[in-house]
Amino acid sequence: MMRFNVMKYLYVFAALSFLSSCGVYSFTGVTIPAEAETFSVQYFRVNAPLADPNYGQLLTEGLKDLILQQSRLDLTKTEGDLQFDGYVKEYRVNTSAATGEETASLNRLTISIVVTYENVFNEEDNFEQTFTRFVDFNANEEFDSIEEGLIEEINDQLLQDIFDKSLGNW
Repeated sequence: MMRFNVMKYLYVFAALSFLSSCGVYSFTGVTIPAEAETFSVQYFRVNAPLADPNYGQLLTEGLKDLILQQSRLDLTKTEGDLQFDGYVKEYRVNTSAATGEETASLNRLTISIVVTYENVFNEEDNFEQTFTRFVDFNANEEFDSIEEGLIEEINDQLLQDIFDKSLGNW
């Protein structure tokens, strides 16, 4: 009886190991073609007038770090098996909510980026898509003093959206 249980667990372990190593599925939810070994991320250009010119570098490095942490892929400068490119399309602050005295109580930072993704092994996975995220903040706060934290919050969401769309197979 005990031998049967041990064999059953060995079969389950072998099946799960096969699934995670064949490139079809991984336990982190990442779906990467088995033959893919590298990825490349081109510099995200800043085409939004209000955005800090260094913001593109922040996005570019953030995406590289996320993919390195959550996949088995190696980074290459150009022409990776999976390729990312894009630009900052929108970076704006506007009123989100007003008080009874017709003054702003909440403002909103909105960032939109256009991402082009190319999978050299499967053209059906390729896309060009706009990703948009925002965060509201108290209108009484000085934007310059909280901008960095707001950007970090939005970037976490934007980068995860890009990762999920390209490698998470969402």
